[in-house]
Amino acid sequence: MKPENENFFEKVYAVARQIPFGRVTSYGAIAKYLGTARSARMVGWAMNGSHKIEDIPAHRVVNRKGLLTGKHHFEGTNLMQQLLENEGIKVVDNQIEDFENLFWDPWQELK
Repeated sequence: MKPENENFFEKVYAVARQIPFGRVTSYGAIAKYLGTARSARMVGWAMNGSHKIEDIPAHRVVNRKGLLTGKHHFEGTNLMQQLLENEGIKVVDNQIEDFENLFWDPWQELK
């Protein structure tokens, strides 16, 4: 039997895999989509634990203001930013430029 948080992490990963190339979402948006709106921090923990799973684009998940708050969980100095920039996303001072237009809301897109 799997621990409850492991099942939650798998649900988070399933949503994260749906984030389109060149778009970003927030920890809170994923939590809301999963029906656990107050679990943004748990979504963050799931993303932190996903770095050894190749098909999860954890770099596309940021905080509600578009800040790269999870960047210290990536190898290298600026790997999260580099991955985003490789997708055409501009990052200035750890902040995604044009965040509102790049934001992908799973609640709107996956229903």
